[in-house]
Amino acid sequence: MFYRTSDYKPYNRKAAIEYSNRWALGRNPQYLDYSNLGGDCTNFISQCLYAGCQVMNYDIYMGWYYIDGNRKAPAWTGVEFLHQFLTRRIISPGPYGIEVSVSEVEPGDMIQLSFSNEGRFGHSLFITQCGNPPGLENIFINTHSRDRLMYPLIGYSWKHIRFIKILGVWT
Repeated sequence: MFYRTSDYKPYNRKAAIEYSNRWALGRNPQYLDYSNLGGDCTNFISQCLYAGCQVMNYDIYMGWYYIDGNRKAPAWTGVEFLHQFLTRRIISPGPYGIEVSVSEVEPGDMIQLSFSNEGRFGHSLFITQCGNPPGLENIFINTHSRDRLMYPLIGYSWKHIRFIKILGVWT
């Protein structure tokens, strides 16, 4: 499939961060709260990303979309599925990114944590602020499940961590 540069648009980090700050300690009634259904962190991150890209991918198998609480892509609420969607190698609608080192992230990017030695990632965080250069000690996040607003990353304990830089949006 051939894509033109007109099929690409920049990711609006400011809109994503503003959304994140507004809803970090609350719930947007347009979305189901998954807190009692396994956790709401990745649902919240997807909402933030959507605020910054305004493009969903309605592919039934490999998409990233939310219609309602029962009609959503696994990538909308699943930690590993969101990672797979964002770092996909094919060009398809929606935000895309790459794994980077901590020194390459900026506000509007995301973090995923694994709390087990096996390396299964189970928590997603949205970066709202970071120092220059970014480092573990000067990154602040927003997230759901245990709601956090401008919380220091170093307040968490983890076994594995990965940083995902959002590069843009395919339309």
